[in-house]
Amino acid sequence: MTADMQTDINIAATMDEMGRAARRAAASLATATGDQRNAALAASAAAIRASSAEIIGANARDMDAAMARSLSGAMLDRLMLDAGRVEAMATGLETVTALPDPCGRVLDEWDRPNGLRIQRVSVPLGVIGIIYESRPNVTADAAALCVKSGNAVILRGGSESFHSSRAIYECLRKGLAAAGLDGDAVQMVPTTDRAAVGYLLSSMAEWVDVVVPRGGKNLIKRVQDEARVPVIGHLEGICHVYVHKDADAEMARDIVINAKMRRTGICGACETVLVDRDVAESQLPELVGALQDAGCEVRGDDTTASLAADVETAAEADWSTEYLDAIVSMRVVDDIEQAIAHIATYGSGHTESIVTQNPAAAERFFREVDSAIVLQNASTQFADGGEFGMGAEIGIATGRIHARGPVGADQLTSYKYVVRGSGQVRP
Repeated sequence: MTADMQTDINIAATMDEMGRAARRAAASLATATGDQRNAALAASAAAIRASSAEIIGANARDMDAAMARSLSGAMLDRLMLDAGRVEAMATGLETVTALPDPCGRVLDEWDRPNGLRIQRVSVPLGVIGIIYESRPNVTADAAALCVKSGNAVILRGGSESFHSSRAIYECLRKGLAAAGLDGDAVQMVPTTDRAAVGYLLSSMAEWVDVVVPRGGKNLIKRVQDEARVPVIGHLEGICHVYVHKDADAEMARDIVINAKMRRTGICGACETVLVDRDVAESQLPELVGALQDAGCEVRGDDTTASLAADVETAAEADWSTEYLDAIVSMRVVDDIEQAIAHIATYGSGHTESIVTQNPAAAERFFREVDSAIVLQNASTQFADGGEFGMGAEIGIATGRIHARGPVGADQLTSYKYVVRGSGQVRP
């Protein structure tokens, strides 16, 4: 099916056939060697480089349509591909290739008194459905992580990036074929019809083992509400930076500015700054001024508003709002106990940072804050699989089962038990 043949298809028949093909491909991919899977990714990277002009041409069609729809500048930036971004996709595939093989790792092993030797060994999850918006580069990142971890994948990109994603997808298929692997290990839903998403979530449990959403709040909420298979993802990134009384003032300022303003539209951006009362008078005015100088609106509690100029009064809803914009809420807290309580009440379990030179305070923060990522003296914008040395990520998981934090190749595996005996029978 070509990129233009995106309408007038039988959703159920098309999706079921994709599911059957993915299940067959998953079985063969799981038994492929790590070298074969790496060869497929290397060949895919080469195909992307060779097809750079075609990918950019397809992206131009998407950009024209997006501008005609008056999408925001931020959305257009996420959608746009140029030679540098195409090269970054190819390099990203090669980075994943260089990672250790996540399949077949012995995670633990032990001997029983009866002589049985037991090992827990990593294995692929099976078939993964990935639903994402805007960024066409996710097509390459997601497929690479799935192939690396021995999983077949069904991709459903956003309608605004349809042609770009299809062009990238064709390169991935070429890479699989070049390595002698089943091309159906990577498939892309061939329609922009939203009914295909609903069918994937509700009617493909026979074929799909897990769904990973990557996109805005509305998409992720829909996936979590409608999916009849497990979901790896997060709903919101309400991230905090807590300036402890023993923080270095210059460090705190630099971290707060970076955590909020480096990229305001990502899930790891800081949305609330908490400041200890002991240092509020000495440090808070400078923090607010630096944020405002960087173009950020500050909404604060009464104490914050009394200590700094041009601070909007924060409403109760601000403490639980993911702005994804140059807006931040700021509150003065009595101590670390109150800071931890605030995060527990309003946070989304994503990423929190404490700025302090006090090791005991940092350890308490690490121990008591129940979020996927906790940091000391570092920006929340490090909440990223690439920054963790994982090559790439599909997203950040905030659940408490299986994957948590950046979802890379290792997090796309499960395990099985391998038991070796010498004739033992159970009495």
